[in-house]
Amino acid sequence: MMLNRGFSCRIKISNSSINGKRCSAKFVIPYQVFNCVANIEAAGKKNAFVGFANKLDSKKTFNRSTSSLSNSISRDECNLPDELTEEISRYKPIVEGIINASVNGIFKKRTWRTLARFVDKFGSRIAGSDNLENSIDYMVDLLKKNQLENVHTEPALVPKWVRGRESCWLVSPRLEKLSILGLGSSIGTPAKGITAHAVVVESFEELKKLGKVVEGKIVVFNEPFISYEKTVKYRGYGAIEAAKLGAVATLIRSVTPFSIDSPHTGWQHYQENVTQIPTAAISIEIAETLQRMYQAGDDILIYLYMEARNLPPVMSRNTIGDITGHQHPEKVVVVSGHLDSWDVGQGAMDDGGGAFISWNALALLKVLGLRPRRTLRSILWTAEEEGLVGAAAYFHDHRNNTAAFDFVMESDEGTFQPLGLSFSGSSEAGCILKEILKLMHPLNATQFASPMDGGPDIEFFTNVGIPGAALLNANERYFWYHHSNGDRMTVEDPTNLDMCTALWAASAFVVADLSIDMPR
Repeated sequence: MMLNRGFSCRIKISNSSINGKRCSAKFVIPYQVFNCVANIEAAGKKNAFVGFANKLDSKKTFNRSTSSLSNSISRDECNLPDELTEEISRYKPIVEGIINASVNGIFKKRTWRTLARFVDKFGSRIAGSDNLENSIDYMVDLLKKNQLENVHTEPALVPKWVRGRESCWLVSPRLEKLSILGLGSSIGTPAKGITAHAVVVESFEELKKLGKVVEGKIVVFNEPFISYEKTVKYRGYGAIEAAKLGAVATLIRSVTPFSIDSPHTGWQHYQENVTQIPTAAISIEIAETLQRMYQAGDDILIYLYMEARNLPPVMSRNTIGDITGHQHPEKVVVVSGHLDSWDVGQGAMDDGGGAFISWNALALLKVLGLRPRRTLRSILWTAEEEGLVGAAAYFHDHRNNTAAFDFVMESDEGTFQPLGLSFSGSSEAGCILKEILKLMHPLNATQFASPMDGGPDIEFFTNVGIPGAALLNANERYFWYHHSNGDRMTVEDPTNLDMCTALWAASAFVVADLSIDMPR
């Protein structure tokens, strides 16, 4: 996950139980994992679910236009037409079947297994690296093997930053090696490194008060963690503010609420006409230690060595696979996550989990023979960490066809226990999503929040009025591991991934199969 979006601004691109053993509905679902006896003509056929709402009861399918729907819904509260709520409610057995297949049936632990194989094979996948491109090739083959349709990639020009070797030592008042992670886009130090005295501050305001004292120093930021959104500015812009006062380097306290001496990296920015200086992340423990020393009056001397360098941009690719809609193939519902990661850990949580529930959701629907009215599209974004670069390129390339996108979804803040969805869009679309979320009761994932949080790539779409949603999950520990060596497969839980996949597949399918488009 990346919340500093500087690069994208700079690039110029204009009540059944969960086991599903009972099926009390008047209609039944024609697939064995649902444990119901099918009695419709299409039972057992590969695409038995095609036109699901029409097959159930074509006379009751809601066909009112979006404009008239808008007129029937209050801006302040939900008041969906009875025909629409009834249509949505008739998806209950199909949703329960999807959940059963993912949590207890043929797809149980499937998302975890495929993700574990992927991150163990490739490890970290930073944009611009051969490793990321090799992992994209692997995913193209994997999507094809899972019978997703129209599998292809689309190009994106991405930055290429290489970390190189790096080290940092506290020289005085005592000798200690300090753990660091250079920040993305940072320049390196001179060949012999930098040895300089340090000042320690907690805020930009405190830095400015030091004035000329900063010149020739290494500035250590020990900013308190308030929230990621409020604290990340120090990582993003600390080097700029320190350089304005003549600093030679910065060390930034990692943007995290928890640490076991673990630095967390992330993208940072430079400003035109401000000297570029090396910058790296340090752990909470080291930042606090240095501040206590500074406040005690110790003369702090630090040695910093970094080989980091920025190379010319290179081509990467967004990875795409579809289930083509049977009635409106030109209309698209997107589920997505980003395939790239930082160059530390395995990128299992950020955002391997989000990417893998997105393509596995479609793979699950394919196995179950589910084909909605509209096209379902899985997009695995590239270069999210460097500033939403892959998503920016995709949106730019499809900018003249935004009317085709009915709904967009992204998971990029963890795949812990799912709670529901966060949403941005019209109140009418929000009301429809709330009704759909009632179907997720077997997962206990019925919560609705607004505005959307955790879908940075799809904000290009929501910013122009396309409704969208992000995974709402119990991610209190997300920033413990975020952008660190701790982001490994151990963070991921098989059952949680099964549940997230079920929520993703079920909600996306219902949206894509409704008789009406999502209102804007």
